[in-house]
Amino acid sequence: MFDTLSDRLASTFKNLRGKGRLSEADIDATAREIRIALLEADVALPVVRAFIKQVKERATGIEVSQALNPAQQVIKIVNEELVGILGGETRRLRFAKNPPTVIMLAGLQGAGKTTLAGKLGNWLKQQGHAPLLVACDLQRPNAVNQLSVVAERADVAIFAPEPGNGVGDPVKVAQDSIEFARSKQHDVVIVDTAGRLGIDQELMQQAADIRDAVKPDEVLFVVDAMIGQDAVNTAEAFRDGVGFDGVVLSKLDGDARGGAALSIAHVTGKQIMFASNGEKLDDFDAFHPDRMASRILGMGDMLTLIEKAEQTFSQQEAEKMASKLASSKGKDFTLDDFLAQMEQVRKMGSISKLLGMLPGMGQMKEQINNLDEREVDRTAAIIKSMTPAERQEPTIINGSRRARIAKGSGVDVSAVKNLVERFFDARKMMSKMAQGGGMPGMPGMPGMPGMGGGAKKKKQQKQAKGKRKSGNPMKRKAEEEAAAARREAAQSGNPLGLPQGDDAKNFELPDEFKKFMG
Repeated sequence: MFDTLSDRLASTFKNLRGKGRLSEADIDATAREIRIALLEADVALPVVRAFIKQVKERATGIEVSQALNPAQQVIKIVNEELVGILGGETRRLRFAKNPPTVIMLAGLQGAGKTTLAGKLGNWLKQQGHAPLLVACDLQRPNAVNQLSVVAERADVAIFAPEPGNGVGDPVKVAQDSIEFARSKQHDVVIVDTAGRLGIDQELMQQAADIRDAVKPDEVLFVVDAMIGQDAVNTAEAFRDGVGFDGVVLSKLDGDARGGAALSIAHVTGKQIMFASNGEKLDDFDAFHPDRMASRILGMGDMLTLIEKAEQTFSQQEAEKMASKLASSKGKDFTLDDFLAQMEQVRKMGSISKLLGMLPGMGQMKEQINNLDEREVDRTAAIIKSMTPAERQEPTIINGSRRARIAKGSGVDVSAVKNLVERFFDARKMMSKMAQGGGMPGMPGMPGMPGMGGGAKKKKQQKQAKGKRKSGNPMKRKAEEEAAAARREAAQSGNPLGLPQGDDAKNFELPDEFKKFMG
């Protein structure tokens, strides 16, 4: 959703690289570009004005003038101000001292309240709670049936005594659900209320009546992140008419400009608490302003990636795989283990989304978006078409076996051959990393244990101490160009030295990695 904004900000910061000192004209030009980028992203005008004012005041202050790298300092300021307009610190749910905790969902029709009720219920269940979904949307056709289906998919209990479709009293249903939750030991009640196509008095009155009847601990306003500036107007109307404690953004996986999402917390004074970014029940998580700002600025989101990995991989399994890779040059690591690892990664979600969380990968959006997610399924089909002996020892796979495996998995013989070769390459590389040798063909990182080290590191340090240069003019020129490229990568805030801007469009992986990735 924020791709356009990210691209504009990246090109703005690119113009600051290499400047030892920023003049007032440089700061004005940068502020103007950021203002245009935010307005194009549909951020509310009052928010843009406040944001630019803060950035300019801090950028012309002492913190930039005394900085070693003014360009990086400006990026830091923009990042901190983005975190500020997104709400500052992460806001957590408030739970009642005496259960059940009542959470009421409010918003317009089509914002995704019913689906989000199931996602929130599933998320709370994973946190160890026993949620109950309550069907109080009795106006919209089949709303009660939809909530029943969502609850069944999430394996969460539901309270739906009325059939809906215009039949029943939503206020009474909400009141009765509290006693039902107490009797059935449910510690969280999620009330799904009715919406309208637009703000009207009937909608506001019904929402207010349900609020007064159940006295919710949290009223969450659900807003469609794709509806633009009207999201801010709607949020203000609900804040004044019903009142709410937090905001939930739905449909963050859309391709709309999404700037309204950046405006809501600043305009209403209520923080964004959750974000929904897909159709699956698991495509939902707590909203972290600092992580979202980091993603917008192309710095990745390693904390979310680590959390996903911790939820998916068990420590015991990870240690077991590591010991297999570290022993006997990785020969204990079989195709069965390889398949298990792939399936675990697949459980973490879309591979393209996972790659997008890595720092610097924002410069390679086209390559990431063109990844074929089905390749994992094809690889799994090939491995599952092998016999247990072939998975245990792939070296026995000869021509006739390859033909049989290819026929069983519906692929070409060459695909089977390539998979086996890639497996051996991957096993060799992962085994070397597990034994502390670093990635093949990549120098170890100084000061990082298990990433190269040893005699090579000492030799590199010794050469650096003397500042020796090659006597060969061609070789010396190549060394100087490499050093200049490293300096530019450091100044750009891209420590991995990944290609930026136009260079990223023409970026291709080295032949060795192409062979490994297939």
